[in-house]
Amino acid sequence: MMHARKIRRAVVVTMIVLPACLVCAGAERLDRGLVAVPREDGSVFLSWRLLARDTEQTRFSLVRREGSGAEVVLTASPYRLTNFVDKGAWGSDGVARRYELRVHPAGDAAVSETAYATVKQDSRPYIRIPLAGDYDFQKVGIGDLTGDGALEFLIKQPNFNTDPYQQPGYWKPSTTTYKIEAYRLDGTMLWHHDMGWSIEAGIWYSPWVVYDMDGDGKAEVYCKAGEGDPRDEKGLVQTGPEWLVKLDGETGRIVAKTEWLSRDGYPSYNYYCRNFLAVAYLDGKTPSIIMQRGTYNLIKTQAMDKDFKTLWYWDSTQEERRYAGQGSHGLITADVTGDGRDELVIGAAVLDGRGKGLWSLEMGHPDICYVADIDPSNPGLEIYYGFESRQKTDGMCVVDAKTGRKLWGHKEPTFHLHGQGMAADVLAEHPGMEVLAGERDYPKRWLYSATGELIETDGELPLSPRPLWWDDDPQKEVLFGRTIRKWNGPTLGTVEGRVIAVMDCLGDHREEIVTSLPGEIRIYTTTIPSQQRRLCLLEDRQYRLGVVAQTMGYYYPAQLGK
Repeated sequence: MMHARKIRRAVVVTMIVLPACLVCAGAERLDRGLVAVPREDGSVFLSWRLLARDTEQTRFSLVRREGSGAEVVLTASPYRLTNFVDKGAWGSDGVARRYELRVHPAGDAAVSETAYATVKQDSRPYIRIPLAGDYDFQKVGIGDLTGDGALEFLIKQPNFNTDPYQQPGYWKPSTTTYKIEAYRLDGTMLWHHDMGWSIEAGIWYSPWVVYDMDGDGKAEVYCKAGEGDPRDEKGLVQTGPEWLVKLDGETGRIVAKTEWLSRDGYPSYNYYCRNFLAVAYLDGKTPSIIMQRGTYNLIKTQAMDKDFKTLWYWDSTQEERRYAGQGSHGLITADVTGDGRDELVIGAAVLDGRGKGLWSLEMGHPDICYVADIDPSNPGLEIYYGFESRQKTDGMCVVDAKTGRKLWGHKEPTFHLHGQGMAADVLAEHPGMEVLAGERDYPKRWLYSATGELIETDGELPLSPRPLWWDDDPQKEVLFGRTIRKWNGPTLGTVEGRVIAVMDCLGDHREEIVTSLPGEIRIYTTTIPSQQRRLCLLEDRQYRLGVVAQTMGYYYPAQLGK
């Protein structure tokens, strides 16, 4: 049960400038992501991106035009913030409003770029992208496929999943093939890629990512592939060639392929059917594509450049310490050493940018794994773990990301910590982030502070809440099911559909909620005014690559690198 707790409020008016090592080198050149959505009181809420190319002098102005009427200047002088509430009355004919955002780079009258958004009086408080059929989807990714600065939305459909674990209730034969589809924000479908029967319809068989690897301003799609229909009489795919393919972002056409990591060396089907993809800046300057095979046993990892040239290959047999079986349900790229170069957090172990083991906890497989600045009193980044493998102690722990040194651990035995857990600053009275975990098979949950203080233990705490920035204070709100609320406070809104992802994909620095309903992608964005002036979160390299990784493996919210 959640207990009411008084929370301090703090309003910050600041511009956060990211260190050069945290901004994506050669990253997409984003547009303003301008959105206009109605509020319950009849006003219109507008928000847009502050970008890394902006300076402290950058200002904005807004103009409204309704039908063929004269334009109305909404900001008397160039405006510092990145959101605005238009309280002007609607005309009696209810025609659409067209808004124009003007960017003033020097804070004077000179305009460097403009952006437009349209809204109708009867519009809903979300953005709807219609799909090409009456189906739902399992994963969503974003990328600028056409080079115009606007992000396109890509989905993998349908929402069907089978797990390689060969026990009743887990693996089941695929009833269809996965399709990857790309859509513009206006609903225009760009292309459709059928992954085919060589890819079983489960998360662990079908990793894919969207990112601009070659630096031409247009994102590509990388996904696992095979050939033909190699299913055996049970429906298992245990033979046949396996590929990593590159799809052209504008057309979906396969333009390159290379061999996937082999099945050799694994004791069974369950172990070799665990596949991952990620993007990392291993040299701090250029992106590399990372593919990985294995979680619970042998782990193989390969780093390649944009042309599929191998930079290095690593597997867990190369290390003296135990790296096998240390995999998580995701692959996280983060600069844990603070040198501007990304390392790979494969789970309870970390590889450096040269393909060598940096450290391993040797504790087995963690279900929960987050890399962030969890504890501000400890220099650099930390990693929060919740282990699926049984532990006598420290099954829930926070470690120094650079060294693996445990900062604190839960001292009771744990049996199977399960779900996404949580690592987020949701309580103002506790510095840093709060971390949450719970047992799978019985109602036992723990909420700790960043420094290991037990805040709450309650069997009714959720296993997998989704934190997000939604209002105007520094703390995150939490999505419990379909309800947005403060951790121990009021409800701020609700959403419809099955929640797929939380990410800053439109508007200002707050995060959007992407849901799946039959035949549509729905994007909910906040309509709460903010006095903060913060960069779009996609300008943070770790956050951006965390969003990239959300299309493969289990879903985990992206975390800022600083």
